[in-house]
Amino acid sequence: MLPPTPSTDQGKLLKTPDIQNRLKKIKILILDVDGIMTDGRIFWLNGHGWTRHFHVKDGYGLKLLMKAGIQVATISGGDSKDVRTRMEFLKIPHIFLGDEDKVKALEKIATATGLPYDEMAFMGDDLYDIPVIEKVGFSATVPQAVEPVKARVHYVTEVHGGWGAVREIADAIRVAQGLGPYLD
Repeated sequence: MLPPTPSTDQGKLLKTPDIQNRLKKIKILILDVDGIMTDGRIFWLNGHGWTRHFHVKDGYGLKLLMKAGIQVATISGGDSKDVRTRMEFLKIPHIFLGDEDKVKALEKIATATGLPYDEMAFMGDDLYDIPVIEKVGFSATVPQAVEPVKARVHYVTEVHGGWGAVREIADAIRVAQGLGPYLD
């Protein structure tokens, strides 16, 4: 079952001068997993354990972003084989799983990359994400995020988590920086 189609035209907000200026500075996109890269549902498969659905559009958007020279990272409070396998498949270089203190992971990313917070974008959807949302240069969430997160981010995607929301932001970064919409 597909999520409902949003009724507002949020995409226009991505084109405001403030958002465009923020997107032009971004050198790394950092992602929460559950609710952002997935729709938040977790499934049990006998013989395999817990698993999630990831959307191919998000994965391809991340590949395009990395090909354009923008780094990608994930920070998640959970740690599971299916998430690790997906991140390794996408060749995401900065993976921080299993720690609910996401600011510590953000600090490790800053140290590893040498990037200041204003050159970082973050997508998160729950309360654990707020401290990171408040530090980075650009933050986004999805329509199904909790209200305190939606109140703090720069942008709420048109597309739901797990259904292309990551692609929406990845494409917006590339377009703002003149690196898209398509790459060879």
